[in-house]
Amino acid sequence: MTKSASAVTVRSRRESVLVCRKCFKRVLGGSRIKRALKSAAKGRRDAQPGRRPRLVMAGCFGICPKRAVVVASGTTLHRGEYILLADADQVVDAVSLLMPADRP
Repeated sequence: MTKSASAVTVRSRRESVLVCRKCFKRVLGGSRIKRALKSAAKGRRDAQPGRRPRLVMAGCFGICPKRAVVVASGTTLHRGEYILLADADQVVDAVSLLMPADRP
């Protein structure tokens, strides 16, 4: 029997926002929400230069709201929380929950 390598843990240099691909396709105005998320995350004052947050289209989170998009980040997943966005106007508040300024 051969000895296998142990698991390696790495930390991303940039923050990521996970967006449910299925919800995004289904909701009206999904592209507006995506554009608003990108610009709000990019415009954060505490973001490091050259390391702007990424939007990552993810699989289903299993929540499946009727008229909203499910988004999450490492911070919210750690707390066991998901954010539902029904409109692009809610994005600014959502970004402050997804990427708090006090992150190390």
